[in-house]
Amino acid sequence: MAKATLTISSKTYSAWSLRGWLLTQLAGLEVDEQRVENDAADRAELLLLSPSVLVPRLTHEGASVWDTLAIAEYLNELYPDAQMLPADRIARAHCRSISGEIHSGFTNLRSALPMNLKVRHEKFPVFSGARPDIERIEVIWQECLGKYGGPFLFGAAPTIADAMYAPVTTRFLTYAVGLSAPSAAYCQTIAAWAPMIQWREAAQAEAEEIEDLDVEF
Repeated sequence: MAKATLTISSKTYSAWSLRGWLLTQLAGLEVDEQRVENDAADRAELLLLSPSVLVPRLTHEGASVWDTLAIAEYLNELYPDAQMLPADRIARAHCRSISGEIHSGFTNLRSALPMNLKVRHEKFPVFSGARPDIERIEVIWQECLGKYGGPFLFGAAPTIADAMYAPVTTRFLTYAVGLSAPSAAYCQTIAAWAPMIQWREAAQAEAEEIEDLDVEF
């Protein structure tokens, strides 16, 4: 049987690619990465893509799955022993809910603080319109960390929710966003997560730069 393939874009800039790849890591599924190049012709198309079109796309044993939440549910169904969702029914519903919220919302945050793993600002003027998004994310994180004990959102092990919020933690670190102590600690937990270290190192090795990037893809 051929190995699974995950179609991704830039590891430096593509939050959706990162989410899809982290989901495969949670499941323990080995994948070959198929890169969508970011040349001038592709860039305009990529910036118009919703998170449910081409990036990421998982091809596995005859199935083609796109949209990060669809990939998450597909992998959870296929690999239940990976415990990508919490075992408890109430916690599982909570995990799905906050994963859906980051998947479909926070547009001001996306535009104001695009993911960029090659930059670290000491100070950055955050657009006031993004503040409510930041505050809502902190509420989500603090509720989860307080309820389930951390260091991940639903306890000792990462879940789908952590994969979905991981790119947000990189934004907060990149743009020096002021956070509460629990939220800052969570960002460091994700930064130290082995798959995140692997992805970040690969991003640093990428040669290309995308100028004037102002939308997440």
